[in-house]
Amino acid sequence: MEEEQVRAIKIIVFGVISWGVAFILTRRIFSSYSFSFSNRLLSTAHATIAVTLATLSVQDLSCPVCPLASKPSHKQMDVMAFSLSYMIYDLICCHFDQVFSIDNAVHHFVSILGFIAGLAYQKSGSEIVATLWVAEISSPFFHLREILKEIGYKDTKLNLAADVCFATIFTLARIVCGPFLVYVSLSADNPIFIKVFIYSFIFPNYQEIVFILFSSTRYLHIL
Repeated sequence: MEEEQVRAIKIIVFGVISWGVAFILTRRIFSSYSFSFSNRLLSTAHATIAVTLATLSVQDLSCPVCPLASKPSHKQMDVMAFSLSYMIYDLICCHFDQVFSIDNAVHHFVSILGFIAGLAYQKSGSEIVATLWVAEISSPFFHLREILKEIGYKDTKLNLAADVCFATIFTLARIVCGPFLVYVSLSADNPIFIKVFIYSFIFPNYQEIVFILFSSTRYLHIL
């Protein structure tokens, strides 16, 4: 086992434990709020950190997905290990929620296998990190709208702003940039499972599409 893989395993183990401890502390601090509220706070933290680390790991700003089908850099390995630790934590955490989502569990399972494949094969670092960036860039606003509702800011301008920001960023990232990223990833010499991971991670689910349409209609109605 190479040194980079040993480092990745350490990050994963430390990360899973840290996310678990952070969730327990968050639940105690915000005990008057729902299970989902605490989980969304950590999801927002993960998305923000993951996008920042993914941005810093880009090797060529003129071509964020270059070099294609290549060995990931040390920074890219760290990003994949960091997000893998969160996905493992979140998959475990969602089993304790009162509302269990099979779709969400399958999404997490595929994501976990995708990150593991990237770390094991040590290939497709640029594509996987770019996929993570595109998938998570809108997540903070997605969770913020629900957090605002729970703390009493439902149907306010602040909540509307979160809705509009999410719909705009999601559309640009997943629907505009997403297809291009999927195309170059499928065209490159990547392992088949990594191709499946990238496709499933980028392709928006129906719930998110319906929300975007609802947000757009709501925004136009207010204008």
